[in-house]
Amino acid sequence: MDGLKEACGVVGVYQMGSGQPRNVTPVVVRALIDMQNRGQLSAGLTSYNPQRNRILQTHKAVGTVHEVFQLNNAQDHGRLIAEYAGFAAIGHNRYATSGESDGANAQPFERVHGRMFKWFAIAFNGNLANYAALKAELESHGYHITYHSDTEVMMHYINREMRADDPPDFKTLFANISSVFDGAYNIAFLNAEGEMAMMRDPLGIKPLCYAVKDDLLVCASESVVLTNLGMDQYKFLEPGEILVANRKGYRVERYWPKQRKAHCYFEWVYFANLATNMEGRSVHQVRQAIGRELAAMEPLQDRTGCLVVPVPETASTVANAFAFHMGLPMNHGLLRNRYVGRTFIEGASRQDTVRMKFTPLREILEGQRIFLVDDTLVRGTTLKTVIANLRERGRAKEIHVRIGCPPIMGPCFYGIDMPTVRELFAPGYLGGAAVSALPAEVLQRMAQDLGADSLVYLSMDGLLRALDLPQSDLCMACIDNHYPTPVGDERYREALRASGF
Repeated sequence: MDGLKEACGVVGVYQMGSGQPRNVTPVVVRALIDMQNRGQLSAGLTSYNPQRNRILQTHKAVGTVHEVFQLNNAQDHGRLIAEYAGFAAIGHNRYATSGESDGANAQPFERVHGRMFKWFAIAFNGNLANYAALKAELESHGYHITYHSDTEVMMHYINREMRADDPPDFKTLFANISSVFDGAYNIAFLNAEGEMAMMRDPLGIKPLCYAVKDDLLVCASESVVLTNLGMDQYKFLEPGEILVANRKGYRVERYWPKQRKAHCYFEWVYFANLATNMEGRSVHQVRQAIGRELAAMEPLQDRTGCLVVPVPETASTVANAFAFHMGLPMNHGLLRNRYVGRTFIEGASRQDTVRMKFTPLREILEGQRIFLVDDTLVRGTTLKTVIANLRERGRAKEIHVRIGCPPIMGPCFYGIDMPTVRELFAPGYLGGAAVSALPAEVLQRMAQDLGADSLVYLSMDGLLRALDLPQSDLCMACIDNHYPTPVGDERYREALRASGF
């Protein structure tokens, strides 16, 4: 995977009914572990317990779930679970799309207030494309924005909906904020009256599903959370729907009229856990289908002595299916050190970091003609270094790069950390405009610049066949430049101008 970070994950857990209160905090921690793939920068949770003086209480910090919740120390972990015990809780895994990468921006965000319905915490997955305009509007009314994150702005807008003396109706509250928000925004909300709300934005850009077993309600970004809890009868929250829970039970209602859907196709290609199902489509099966489609369009006729090698780890399923349909062996000739994340080693360049992350196995690669399979090609800088290492250290004879996604042609303004148009690999070869098919001479020039012998991208038609979903239900803006919201479209035009296209 070249140059992207994962998407945030949210979870809400509620023990309903009048029975003995159960501590759901361990369930939230377990859910965050299942969604660690969606962000490793920070993690946190807010629990509700009316028996505490601090009815809502939040624990969050920079680090993985294991680090934040002390899972390697039974005594410290047990202390945290007891201290933050509650029969309702929301949780969050974060990677930074906006705001600084420090503990202050870890989520959930909590707003303390003397009125219990005005005391709430929120966690958020997505990105507000119109963050700058929203921030400016708040500042014009005397607000001070401290952390410069869209979660902070979102919290202030929710707070403004609570200015009256009576608690707001959740359907009205989220309809009002959605009338001014532009972008992707799944929200987990919990207040000091013990009401939890989980909402999915009107376009359904990010995934959200839920299930109930006995008296336990769980709502999460990925279905793997639910199936690992034995909740196989899960449902997807529809775009524009909100789930509201309290001790009496839960309800799902529509807060926004039905409109077009815009599910992020990248969830299937890269972000989501391999064991997750979204909108009725298995992530594992989609990636297998991508490998099959890549094999069907393979132009190399002489495949004598060829070996398929995946770029670990998300491309492994694609590579395995590609190898099967090509009738070729696959081997892990490139190993990833999963313990190398962000590196702050003094003097370490991006190339040094890539060398630390990926180790070519000369015993497998030397003298081989290899198909190097990756899920996407974004900047190209990581892949260039990988290819150079495969030649120099692995001593591969030929390297034919196969990408399980069409060319990335534009930034994402909805929660994927992508670079500017100028920094992307493909637009410079195509004048900044998405095309249905890349000319052979352009592909060859791209391959040469990467240091590869050839390069093939998955076609748009092949991707749509693999997804088996209508294109009208998908957000594919980063590859077709058709942004699903007005501000996204406006920001893309600005990005093109800034990049000189």
